Amino acid sequence: MKGRRSRLWVVARTELRQLRQSPDFWLPMLILAGLFFVVIPTILLFAITHVHNDTVVAKVATTLDVLPPRAKAAIHGFSPAGRTSYALAVYLFAPLAVIVPMTISTAVGANALVGEKERGTGEFLAHSPATEREIYLGKLVASLLPGYVTTIIGFGVYSLIVNLLVGPQVGGWFFPTTDWWVLMFWVVPPFLAITLSVVLRLSARVRSGAAAQQASGLVTLPLIIIAYAQSSGVLLGAGQTAIALGAVAWVVAIWGLARGAGAVTRARLLGVEGATL
Repeated sequence: MKGRRSRLWVVARTELRQLRQSPDFWLPMLILAGLFFVVIPTILLFAITHVHNDTVVAKVATTLDVLPPRAKAAIHGFSPAGRTSYALAVYLFAPLAVIVPMTISTAVGANALVGEKERGTGEFLAHSPATEREIYLGKLVASLLPGYVTTIIGFGVYSLIVNLLVGPQVGGWFFPTTDWWVLMFWVVPPFLAITLSVVLRLSARVRSGAAAQQASGLVTLPLIIIAYAQSSGVLLGAGQTAIALGAVAWVVAIWGLARGAGAVTRARLLGVEGATL
């Protein structure tokens, strides 16, 4: 068992090392995360909390009426600006938790297996001591870690920004809320795993990285929309069902990953079988 874990991590570390040596790949991903987690929230929340035009704030605050009763009841704040900034921080930026990890991990996973064939290293991997399942799991770990770790770090920075800018308006530090903890650590991970189970199967079957990226984009877009809708529901009033939703997603993720493991074969790594969708 220890040897299996060792071979799995060798595959994952090799993939991660190659990513680290490709700044043209990871730099745009970091810029994307920085925009979503730092730049845009900071500008928007700073503008709301420091605006001195009561008419503008009142107009923005009226948009809170569209929120579900549970969400409106949870909003805190001493003023319209405070309540508006609280709502924006807690509810508006929910897509961050879905879009960023799925975008990054999908980009990595799409090239994880087909990239071996393009670089000419597929033969080496096919003849390595690692089993096909270990290769698959190693690529899965290497695809999941960049997206999820970046999201966790971004989430920490976003929480600090929210508490520094919005906290004084609502009586102190309040973020992350309970629903956000559930979202980040129970709901998002299985949806990310479901997406990667599809992406890695595609990466094992196509001929080129470009084809893998195109096919992955078409297939994962509906998954991103579904994950976004469910994640927003967790924050906007469906918190009671969050645990059940996460449990169902975990079951689907485990099933999808188990089936996806069969797509990785030594013949495909050598480019002599299953080279088309």
